[in-house]
Amino acid sequence: MRAASPWERESSAWPGWASSTASPCERRVGEVRGFFDNAPLAATATSGQSLVGQAVREKKPAVSNDIQNDPQKMTRRECLERGINSLAVLPLIVGGEAVGVLVLYAGELGFFDSEEMKLLVELAGDIAFALEHVGQEERLTYLAYYDALTGLPNRTLFHERLTQVLHAAKHGRTQVVVATGDINRFRLINDTFGRQAGDALLREFAQRLKTIWPEPEHVARISADVFAGALADVHDPGDIAYSIDKAVTAIIEAPFTVEGKELRIATTAGVAVFPADGEDADTLFRNAEAALQKAKESGERYLFYRPEMNSRVAETLLLENKLRQAIKGNQFVLHYQPKVDGRSGRVSGLEALIRWQDPETGLIPPVEFIPILEETGMILEVGQWAIRKALEDSRRWRMKDGSPPRIAVNVSPIQLRQRNFVEAVRRSVEEAGAGGCPLDLEITEGLIMRDIEENIPKLSAIREMGLQIAIDDFGTGYSSLAYLAKLPVTALKIDRSFIITMASNPQSMTIVSTIISLAHSLDLKVIAEGVDAEEQARSLRRLGCDEMQGYLFSRPVPPDKVEDLLKGNPP
Repeated sequence: MRAASPWERESSAWPGWASSTASPCERRVGEVRGFFDNAPLAATATSGQSLVGQAVREKKPAVSNDIQNDPQKMTRRECLERGINSLAVLPLIVGGEAVGVLVLYAGELGFFDSEEMKLLVELAGDIAFALEHVGQEERLTYLAYYDALTGLPNRTLFHERLTQVLHAAKHGRTQVVVATGDINRFRLINDTFGRQAGDALLREFAQRLKTIWPEPEHVARISADVFAGALADVHDPGDIAYSIDKAVTAIIEAPFTVEGKELRIATTAGVAVFPADGEDADTLFRNAEAALQKAKESGERYLFYRPEMNSRVAETLLLENKLRQAIKGNQFVLHYQPKVDGRSGRVSGLEALIRWQDPETGLIPPVEFIPILEETGMILEVGQWAIRKALEDSRRWRMKDGSPPRIAVNVSPIQLRQRNFVEAVRRSVEEAGAGGCPLDLEITEGLIMRDIEENIPKLSAIREMGLQIAIDDFGTGYSSLAYLAKLPVTALKIDRSFIITMASNPQSMTIVSTIISLAHSLDLKVIAEGVDAEEQARSLRRLGCDEMQGYLFSRPVPPDKVEDLLKGNPP
């Protein structure tokens, strides 16, 4: 009868692993738990004199059936201390290389005879085969969904992810944008510099695309030089022209290095929008490809699938260009709407509201251009100008008590997110030479709460400069009372939607009353905007509202009308 095998009679272990349950051997010949973590034989170096090193180096089993007399001093003491007298190390060969070892031990001398070793070699072979099979399966799975050259998702995975995005968009009633683009004259690059250089260009292009695209998990390599990207949760498809234009510009503005030479490339893209251009991934992608083909034929940088979208984008880009000219030509102006004291009815401050004085079409309201300023980043320059201009205007005016009026300026989300936001505000204040700094910054509730931990230090620094801060549109966000008490703000500005409906909707009245009580309990001032009727004003006075603002008192007026307001004369 065959003697019990080592794994039946003794404990066996992988390098760096020990059984969590004591084996008979452990109970009989000593504690071995942790031995393979610390003993030199657990090292998988190809050099050195340990049995593991020998097995890995020679790619064949290494056996010691008499540890006491084994010249391998690196393992003798550790083994004998634990009652181990026989040791076998079998390399696991995958792809012609030793990727691991199977280590077994026994308390008996001469344990690993030829019969045992034959069985163990078969076992090691089975384990190695399993490891190789797992590796091949993982490789095949990877190649089924990813592009081997660039590491980006391939067409199959992009289609699956796009299907998931569209499913969410249908429930959320949002829009999804799909863009496909290729590298112009890529075949010429391959023919001129060779396939290897072309592959290097594709890898660098893919890396830039993944880094720059707003949603990097939604980019893919579709075919030879064709890439695709998706944008989820889009509310205004016209806005994505900026995202695409910005991404394409960032990718190609720096030259690519091919065969040691700098090479500049051009790209073309086609765009389709869910649901107008297709309600499933196949249709949407097919229409994006059709738009790409049309763009290539017409020589356009990119085109939308629907002609009307191209017209809309063209108008938007034209407006963007005009706005850049407006900044250079000082075409922006501030109009001012007064805030009145809730008890006395006198003007207590002003809110600065930006307008665009277009030489061609006249005065343009902010709703038509502020979104573009924010999307293009131009709001940073215009926002600094607004603070500076408001403070300059404030120095020219005087309230009835002789002091300059406090002026509130709205802060864009883009401004607050900048790391240098505090420094930018400080610079604008210094450039205006504002003594006493009679400035209030109005920041929407949702914006403050979005990155509360990051915003608190910024707002604290603003307060240290002598500025006051009001939470705008209060009641529409999700403020935590715990955080509200910590915020370094001075006022809450109740959202106009509650003021407009407070007379007809008891719930709005309750919300307004609650906000006023909450603010006063935190020693904050309350401002109500959108006060257009005397009935609203009476209710607000009765509730103790500190300041009111709305058409009941005055519409926004140009700077030359402000002095009349401050004197108590209606515009």
